[in-house]
This record gives sequence, C-alpha cells and structure tokens, in this order.
Amino acid sequence: MIKIKTREEIELMRESALIVSKTLGMLAKEVKPGVSTLYLDKLAEEFIREQGAIPGFLGLYDFPNTLCMSPNAQIVHGIPNKTPLKEGDIISIDCGALKNGFYGDHAYTFAVGEIAEETKKLLEVTKESLYVGIRELKIGNRVGDVGFAIQEFTEKHGYGVVRELVGHGLGREMHEDPEMPNYGKRGRGKKFVEGMVVAIEPMTNLGTHKIRQHADGWTITTFDNKPSAHFEHDVAILNGKPELLSTFKYVNEALGIVTDVEDEFRQ
Repeated sequence: MIKIKTREEIELMRESALIVSKTLGMLAKEVKPGVSTLYLDKLAEEFIREQGAIPGFLGLYDFPNTLCMSPNAQIVHGIPNKTPLKEGDIISIDCGALKNGFYGDHAYTFAVGEIAEETKKLLEVTKESLYVGIRELKIGNRVGDVGFAIQEFTEKHGYGVVRELVGHGLGREMHEDPEMPNYGKRGRGKKFVEGMVVAIEPMTNLGTHKIRQHADGWTITTFDNKPSAHFEHDVAILNGKPELLSTFKYVNEALGIVTDVEDEFRQ
C-alpha cells in the first residue's frame, strides 16, 4: 500500500534527505586513491550523527555498515573494507539517514582520480537517466512511465539496465510501495498521486544487464565483471510535479561541477 505524505511530513523527509546529500558532499572531498572504503564509512557515520540523525543503513536487515560502497563491477550493497581505492576506480556510495522518524536515501557514483573515457561516459549517461526518469514522476503518469524513460535513454547508449534491483517508496520505512523499476512499459503500473515520495535510482552496466549475487549475501556484481554506475534521488510529488528532496549540490560544489539541471525540480 502506498503511504501518502502530508506537506509537513515531506518537509521532515527533506531534512533527512539533505543530511544524506551533505554527507555525500563531505565524502566527495575524501574519495581519492589510497583511501579505504572502511575509512569513508567511519567518516560518514560520524558526520550523520553530528547532524542529529542515525545512519539509516547500519543494522537495517542486519547490514553491518553505514554506507553501501560498491566499486567498479559491484552494482550495489558492497560492504566497506580496508582495501584502498586506486586510480581509475569508480565507487558507488549509497547512504541513508533517519531523523524525525523519516528516512533519506541517496547515492552517487564517484570517479577515483582519472578514469577511462568509456567509464566516464557510463557515469554521465546514468546520472542523466536519473533526471530523465524524474521528469516522468507527475500526476497522470504511472510507474512504468519512469522505468520506460530510464530504460530507453540508457539502452540507446548500449548499456544494460539492471532488472533485479529497483527504486522504491520512502518514508517512515526505508523501503515502501511502490517499487520503481528502471525498465518498463508506458502506461503500466501504479498511478502517481499527490504526496507520494519515492527513491529513483538507475543502476546501469557497461555490458550485460545480468547480475551475480555473492556468497556474503550482500554484494552484487555485473555478470560480465564490467563497471556499473548508480545514482539516486529522493523525490516527492507536489502540485502534481516532481520535487527533489535530495540534491547533488554539495557533491557538485566539492568536485567543481557547475550545472543547473536540478533547478527544474524546485518549486
């Protein structure tokens, strides 16, 4: 059942989402060769608690850490460890925060130093596909419209769209209805209504869309071991249109990226 949020609840959710956005912005300055994902995980936990929030992933479904850290061919749910990042890696950082009873859930894939041109293009296309999907989150559309838009945009570049992992509703629980696949058919699925809040999160592979589940019960990689990118925003439907609750503003500032792409999703 879809849980509709009031304006007041959405503002509380925005606060949680922005804590995650600021955490990713802080981490953007720390992602570099020689740094371990476990070190970044500890920084994130400390930062989230300093904001008066609780790490949203830590202990959720028994996950052992604050961040899901998924380098290179790992798609999502990677467990932080002591292995240092190296030049040319990419790293998906997925982060959650719980404050005032509501979750924020937000992800960005970072380049570690200079990366291969084909990998850089994968990141650019996957990030753009996120906004392509968000534009379809409006009254009159359905879940399938978002998935179709993301799938069409990414597949025309020759990339694989992950099927087994999807976005989701968000609120007092990390995962609520509806599921938000990154593939689908227009006009299919649940209708969008005022006050819905969802996490849209394209996961795009350089090669096949097929995946491999690892023995630790968490780590998921591409079947062909080619790189995968992952970007995620929290979005509400307000006045019939998509309203971003999270932002890449802090990441952009840290990385020196100048863009106005998110302006259209502010009311």
